[in-house]
Amino acid sequence: MDWIREIDGYCERLSADYWAEPINAITNAAFLIAAWIMWRRVRDQDMPLAKGLVVILAMIGIGSYLFHTHARVWAALADVVPILLFILVYIYAVNRDICRMSSGLAFVGMILFLPYAAAVAPLFQRVPGIGGSAAYAPVPLLILIYAFLLRGNDPNLARGMTLGALILILSITFRALDLQICKQWPMGTHFMWHVLNAIMLGWMIEVYRTALIRGRFDDGLGP
Repeated sequence: MDWIREIDGYCERLSADYWAEPINAITNAAFLIAAWIMWRRVRDQDMPLAKGLVVILAMIGIGSYLFHTHARVWAALADVVPILLFILVYIYAVNRDICRMSSGLAFVGMILFLPYAAAVAPLFQRVPGIGGSAAYAPVPLLILIYAFLLRGNDPNLARGMTLGALILILSITFRALDLQICKQWPMGTHFMWHVLNAIMLGWMIEVYRTALIRGRFDDGLGP
């Protein structure tokens, strides 16, 4: 693999310069802001996985910044690996702490995301205009499936997950539109993918955090 091969995949990038995507680069601060807000909400609570998710959220911002400044293969990996890690850890956390699975079963459910995404993403590629964003489309679908399955046990959790999925769908829409509207909007719309994703990921941590608190009260353990 050519780790230093240049990647030009966004409307805003017109050269190989470091600051060729200033808006796409700067808007990654949204991830760091969301991580800072959520860290303040979980730092004093016994929620190691929530804290881990906050750290990964900050890593997403850093990785995406590197990609939109260096725009090379190695930076692309720094961008996508933390995103995948967040998804996997979140699935494990929900499986174990919300669905009350054993750690082993929760881990198996987490790993099953990989063949699920591999099977579902090609179906979304058939949607006109979605392009490379089809790789992310299985995620909001999975969130909606969890919301549906959990609606009876925890309606608040289901509503929170549904809202998160809707924000992500909007975010994916902006990502897919980026290259399609370059002539009309040279700045592109990829920056909205960053802003909305930061909101969505922070929100999903909050959904998990509050569900944990409710569960502990239900078990008589308090916050």
